[in-house]
Amino acid sequence: MRKNSAIYLWILIGLWGAGAHSAAAVAMGLYDGRTLQPATLNAALEQIQPGTIVLLGEMHGLGPVRDQHVEILNALRARHSTPISVGMEFFNYTNQSTLNEFSAGQITEDDFLKSVNWQGFGFEFYRYQVLFPQFSKNEMIVGLNISRTITSQIAKSGLESLTPDQRQFMPPDFSVGRASYRERFFAAMGMHPTPQLENYFVAQSTWDDTMAWQAVEFVKNHPDHIFVIIVGEFHVQFGGGLPDRLRARLLHEKLNPNITSFSQIYTDGMTAEDIWNEMQPSEIEGPRADFVWLSQPAAPPVIQSK
Repeated sequence: MRKNSAIYLWILIGLWGAGAHSAAAVAMGLYDGRTLQPATLNAALEQIQPGTIVLLGEMHGLGPVRDQHVEILNALRARHSTPISVGMEFFNYTNQSTLNEFSAGQITEDDFLKSVNWQGFGFEFYRYQVLFPQFSKNEMIVGLNISRTITSQIAKSGLESLTPDQRQFMPPDFSVGRASYRERFFAAMGMHPTPQLENYFVAQSTWDDTMAWQAVEFVKNHPDHIFVIIVGEFHVQFGGGLPDRLRARLLHEKLNPNITSFSQIYTDGMTAEDIWNEMQPSEIEGPRADFVWLSQPAAPPVIQSK
């Protein structure tokens, strides 16, 4: 796993299915995550119906990645008259009233960004996605995350250090991520397991499980919507973080776990072999995602001589 694409925290900040392709012939575009065969966006979206959760695992703050979000959202809009709502890890679920006000045009962008304490990445990379839901159609931009104050506290001093007031914001029936996700987390951090690193993993799991909890609550209350979630890559990869917690909570609610995942790989600085290796399913956890989308920096404009 490439260390610079593996993991981040707000608080800290075998090969399968080779088919006919090889590391020397990987083209940019969309691939089936199981077979690694080229796929079309239309084919990828055919299975998405009302009630489906679409996971877009991304590397933050990159133009080509943003362009893929836009392409997927616009393609969904073209295919469906059903409402399409968007959930984002950047926003806490406690900020939902502010998100509603911004979506309704009741507050300015500057006031909105101050209210939600936006930081770290230029809002220009996410403005379209945030404004994509149409308030007039009862579509929503949904906050999914938990306060960084809480995850920071867990990472620093453990779950048991939370105050009663902090605990009330935790997801009900909270569970840490599965064992294979934990191992991949430790590997990505490049550290041997320690009590401190265990706390980091509990914080990461809090992040995943809170987003899953809020997403399932949204789907329960809006079964006619397609719900697109934009979230960092590591939360989606190999199904161990957010997808695993979503399935568990959907099944607990006796809801059909209709989830389609996209993993976005930004290939800048990677060799063909790097890219091919990054796409591979895990021998333990299976495919990286249902679909893997390769992108690269946009080509510089060609300046015509006069």
